[in-house]
Formats: sequence, structure tokens, C-alpha cells
Amino acid sequence: MGATAWQEMVVVVFVGIGIVAVGAAEFAYDGFAGAGLALDGMATLTPAGLLQLTNDTIMPKGHAFHPEPVTFRRPAAGAGGAAAAAAMSSFSTTFVFAIVSEFLDLSTSGFAFLVAPSTDLSTAMPNQYLGVFNGTDNGDARNRIFAVEFDTVRNPEFADINNNHVGVDVNSLNSSAAAPAGYYDDATGAFRNLSLISREPMQVWVDYDAATTEITVAMAPARSPRPKRPLLSKRIDLSTVITDTACVGFSSASSIVLVKHYVLGWSFSLDGDAPALDYAKLPKLPRIGPKPQSKGLTIALPVAATVTVLAVVAIGVLLLLRRLRYAELREDWEVEFGPQRFAFKDLYDATGGFKDKWLLGAGGFGTVYKGVLPGPGAEIAVKKVSHHSRQGMKEFVAEVVSIGHLRHRNLVQLLGYCRRKGELLLVYDYMPNGSLDKHLHCREDKPVLSWAQRLHIIRGVAAGLLYMHEDWKQVVIHRDIKASNVLLDGEMNGRLGDFGLARLHDHGDDPQTTRVVGTMGYLAPELVRAGKATARSDVFAFGVFLLEVACGRRPVEEDAGTDTDTDTSDCFVLVDWVLGHWRNGSITSAVDARLGSGYDVVAADLVLRLGLACLHPSPAARPSMRQVTQYLDGSAPLPELPATDMSFTTFAGMGRYQPLFDSWS
Repeated sequence: MGATAWQEMVVVVFVGIGIVAVGAAEFAYDGFAGAGLALDGMATLTPAGLLQLTNDTIMPKGHAFHPEPVTFRRPAAGAGGAAAAAAMSSFSTTFVFAIVSEFLDLSTSGFAFLVAPSTDLSTAMPNQYLGVFNGTDNGDARNRIFAVEFDTVRNPEFADINNNHVGVDVNSLNSSAAAPAGYYDDATGAFRNLSLISREPMQVWVDYDAATTEITVAMAPARSPRPKRPLLSKRIDLSTVITDTACVGFSSASSIVLVKHYVLGWSFSLDGDAPALDYAKLPKLPRIGPKPQSKGLTIALPVAATVTVLAVVAIGVLLLLRRLRYAELREDWEVEFGPQRFAFKDLYDATGGFKDKWLLGAGGFGTVYKGVLPGPGAEIAVKKVSHHSRQGMKEFVAEVVSIGHLRHRNLVQLLGYCRRKGELLLVYDYMPNGSLDKHLHCREDKPVLSWAQRLHIIRGVAAGLLYMHEDWKQVVIHRDIKASNVLLDGEMNGRLGDFGLARLHDHGDDPQTTRVVGTMGYLAPELVRAGKATARSDVFAFGVFLLEVACGRRPVEEDAGTDTDTDTSDCFVLVDWVLGHWRNGSITSAVDARLGSGYDVVAADLVLRLGLACLHPSPAARPSMRQVTQYLDGSAPLPELPATDMSFTTFAGMGRYQPLFDSWS
């Protein structure tokens, strides 16, 4: 077949007096030069004939589909020759791909072959969702999507087995079957690992037998024969998944690490083996690494070396001055944290020398600057924190690095750190829509957040906290949950950030923190009394956060006058105000007045009562974050609040007094 051959064959079969049309289709691309693929996002065809799904752009997604939909069901013969219900066809596909990362040992998500009802995946998200699903529809049977993923990041939220695996996905990125990427050697039967990010071409074979409902996936280095033993084999009835007519293609997405996903060739067939690919016609991958030296350079090098010697002294002086300018504080114990350690020069250049025009904000714990990393162009946020004491620094940096391994769509990614003189610099993903508190409280220059946006943000932060408290390999206590530490990405998803005060401990162990840290108005009573932060003290702060988002008011407001139903002093306490409305049977009257009637009364009632439940003076009486998420998504009813005359002012008011902060405890 040619580079983009498409065949449609119709066989007329006489059964008794009936006629049944059986359709079979196949196509093959030995390279994609001139191919009429349906492309969107950052997917493109290179002049060399490569299908490039991702490029040097951060975060977007890319899709490429065969231009013609495939009819997966054909009429079957019924009794007496009458046409019966359409039967699902078997299918087979093979393709050669390569993943090229800017780093040999680091990648960003992966890509997937998929069969989808249409080519419109506009609601899908990038990053770990591979441009196929999003945080709402992942797992929804109405997706009608079958996919085979090649994932290079381990996402615990999807129960990924490792950061180099192949998975069979049905309507969800929680794979129905998964295996480490590789193949079984035909001669020895031994398993041979394949690194998906090796920059080497690999071939994949995916087959579905409609009669046995068996899916098989095999892979091997390009130009190698298909292994006899498949990598994956799973029985799934795809007749309940794939629509009668569906689109076949590829999806991928990018993240903070720049990765290019290439497809070199691809073929597909219904009710038969996919056509073999002609390796001689497949395009070559672009050259990776430095260009080889020419003969002319070889001759010129001695001359250049002589000139270089003459400049050594001058260059040495310049380098010495430069070194002093960008001097960092490094100790022997930091060697193991190398990949998470940023060079100060890179951060200095990224932020324009930490100039004011790059300043995003400043607070009690430091200043935050926007930056753009040299080379990849990744946008980052750099927080500068003072650290004049070396006591506990090794343990603190170890925890910073550990927290950097957290991976969740509702957490701001902590990328690493740098130490210089009396400063610690923490590097995060940049969130273009800034912090939530600016949208809640800076009323002049920000549009009012709708109720739907607020509820979406609340649910997202709750999901992130659940992951930190219960679903990660260790318990992570944030210790500073507040609206200013919830950042909004480009799609207004809420992401909990600023882990500078966070602490870790193993599941089942007792947390060892002993100092009061946090922000006034959010501190749990037991934290103020004993200085011991726990997951339940995080829940208390989350309860204050719920009220703040729903009411659009800060936890404590000075000089509030008599603008409350319960407070006659010169200090407004949000918790007491909401509690007063609840006692009067009008709790939804506390909802942000700027919303008018444009909010869901039932949902607002739930959020406000849940906030009060999280603020119970007794830590044991507060719900866990798993219970919180169940209440928010309606999978469990929120228990009635106990009738009590207890005031929360005592506890919320404790936040008015500046605690003894110690960031390194």
C-alpha cells in the first residue's frame, strides 16, 4: 500500500433469500507525509513525515485521528436469512512510536492509542489525563472510550503500577490491566524491560478478538519481530464500550518537563491482521544531542586552543566574579538531593534578578516571584524564605524533597529548592490565575467568583488534602491551609500550594511537630494549646476555608463595627457569625451577598454546615478528609450538627495573636 492507503471492501453474501453487507476496512501509514489526519491541539506532521503529538509547549494536549470514522459493527444473519443485530468486529492495529524527553531519566505523562466516539476531546485535560479524560468524567461509562496508554509518570490517584507502564483503559485512566513496559524474549522466555523514554523507536501491536472478547497488547524494539507471548492479555467485552461508528487515533499531553511524542508509522484493520509496516519507508527521528565535529573543526581546534590560552587570565577573573555573584550554600548531605536542587543562577536569570516587576506577592513567610526557566521556557514561582539557623536544615530539606514527589491535580507541584547565604528558595509550578484570596477579597479588579466555581475549587482542595492525608505513601500535614495558599490554574481549578510548613510522618505514627505555626484565624484550639499539628488540625483550617469561600469574608476582620448579628466588638469573627445564622435557622443568609440569588441553596447549606462540623472544638469529633469528600459529592449524608450554645470565638479568636513561628520545627 501507499503512504496513506485506504480500502473499503463490501462483500455481498446470500443467506437464504436475505442479503447481508459485511464491511471491512484497513489503512496503513508508512510515514505521514501528505497524510490527511484530523489534528488538533499541538499535534502536527513534520516535513520529514513524523506524526508529532507534543512539542516544546508546556501543558497543552494534542490529538491525531484517521480522517474517516471506522464502522465497528456489521449486520449479522438472523433466522431465515433476516438481518439480525449488528455484531462487534474484531480489530488489529500496530504502530511505531518514540518518546523523546529533554532528560534521559525524566518525562511527563505519556500518550495513548484510543478508540473514541468522536474526534472532539475539547473537555479533556493535559498532564496525567493524557488529553483523554478530565477530573469529572474519568471513570464515566458514558465516555465510550477504549485506550491503550503508554505512561511515564506514576499517578497514585489512578493506581498506576510504576512510571514506565502500559495499560488497557476503558472509560478511565484507572487501567483494567497494566504491566511494566517490555516484552518476553521468544528464545528464553525472560522479560526484557523497555524504557519508554529511551528515545528509541518501539513497535506496538494491539488486537481485539470479538469472539473471545480478548484484548492483547505486545511491544518490542522497532524492527524486531512480534513476540509470541503478549505483554498484556485481558478479556473485556468492547461491544458495550465502542460505539457502532468510532474514530481511531492517538492522544497525548505535555507538562513541566518538555517531551516530544512521535509516531513513525501506523496501520489498522477490521477482522484481520493490521498490514505490516515497511520499515524502509518509515521517517527517521530528528537527531538528538550535539552535532558531530567536522574535519575543518578538527584542524582549527589547535589554533583556537592557542587563542584560548591567551584569554585564560581574563576569563578566570570574570568567572571568579561571576561565581561570587551566584554563590550558593551547599553541604555534603545535599548530594543525594541533586535532581531537586536548582542552581541559583538559573533562578536568578529566570526571575530577571528577582526584580520587583516579577514580584507576585509577599507575606510573613517570604516573597514570591514569577520566573521563566532558561531553555525549556517553563513558567515557575520562586518563594524566598529566610533561614539564618542551620539547626534542623538537613531534615527540613529532606522533607521538602519528599513533598516534591507528591503528584495530584489539585496540588501545586513543588519542583525543588536552592540555598544561598541566608535564604532558602522553594520552586513551584506557576499558576496563571493567582491565589484564591485575591478573587475573594480584592473586589475592585476581579470578577465575582460564581457559586459553581467556588464549589469546584472547594471539592478540588478537599481531594488534594485527602490525597495528602490518606492516599500517599506518607501522611502530609499542610499546617497552613488558607485561601491565599490555594492557587488557580489556567482553567480555574483550585490547587493547594505553599508546602513550606508541611510535615510528614508514616501512616500510623504520631506526628512530632511541637511548635505553633500557621496563620491567624485558621489555627485549631489544640494546636494553640499544645503546638501539635495533626491531620485533624488541617481539617479545622479547611473548615475555616469553607466558610471563607462561601461567605466571601476573611476569618477575622478588624474594625468591623456592628456589621454582624453576633459580634458587638470591633473585631468580626467569621465562625461566630455563621454559627449565629445557623442557630437562627438561616445559615444560607451568610452566603456572599455579591452572589445575589445566583447560588445553589442546598449546596450552600451543605458547605456552611460542613464548615462548622470541621470546626468542632474536639479534634476527634471532626470528620476526616475522606468523609469530607463523601459529604461534598453526596455519597454520604452530612450528620446534623449537635445543638449547643458553645461559641467558637474562643478558638477562632486565638488566631488573632501572633504565634511563635518557627518554620524549621
